[in-house]
Amino acid sequence: METIRHDGRETAYRLAGARGADAEGTETETLLYVHGSGATHRLWAQQYAPDGPGERAVVLDLSGHGDSPDVDTEPGTETLDAYARDVTAVARETDADVLVGNSLGGAVVQWVALESDFDPTAIVLAGTGAKLAVRKDLREMLAEDFDAAVGALHGVDLLFHDADERTVQRSRQQMRATGQRVTERDFLTCHRFDVRDRLPEIDVPALALVGEHDGLTPPQFHEYLADGIPRCAYAEIADAAHLAMVERPGAFNDAVAGFLDGLDD
Repeated sequence: METIRHDGRETAYRLAGARGADAEGTETETLLYVHGSGATHRLWAQQYAPDGPGERAVVLDLSGHGDSPDVDTEPGTETLDAYARDVTAVARETDADVLVGNSLGGAVVQWVALESDFDPTAIVLAGTGAKLAVRKDLREMLAEDFDAAVGALHGVDLLFHDADERTVQRSRQQMRATGQRVTERDFLTCHRFDVRDRLPEIDVPALALVGEHDGLTPPQFHEYLADGIPRCAYAEIADAAHLAMVERPGAFNDAVAGFLDGLDD
């Protein structure tokens, strides 16, 4: 992976593909994918692959995840600010113009749109919400019994609806590799995230995209985003839960590609 140095630290990222142009000669978009709690860039393997929704794609590891060194931040706004700076640094380095965020990554994308001077062409908010409260029993497990928390998150219709066992095991292993401290910080940052009253300030085309069985950030969270953000479409992925990009990558990629195609209309 490549790295970009910013704010006294390095953020790891991977760039795939080359920027192309459509039939009219307009440059096609570069998509930057932002993972969620306890994950890494590998979450997006089927999106930055050659058959992903964009010809040029970027994935990153937020601070403390994968190949990116950690930051010493408290859960909440301090961590959200740090993650947002990771995203904007990579976006500027790679000329990315469309931000795609899942779960915590969706909160980070909203924070970039609201709080930074980086202006994306469009955003995709997948498996996320304007408020991301984490239920009390899960917060307690994350603090006191991390293995139990990992197991609970991989229950039916939370991270996955009907994924194969290999996919579920890879997800479990990745969360354990990220570790208790960073994963708990991620979820507590989600728990303190609430921009419901600021959605009208997000003045870029947006797509709220959700798996129909998502029990962590259900469809109504995304309907709320679509109602609150002035230019926001809504789409639902059948037979998928929170990680629809993993469980139903073809349908996910088609939804994103359709959204991007509509930007030119």
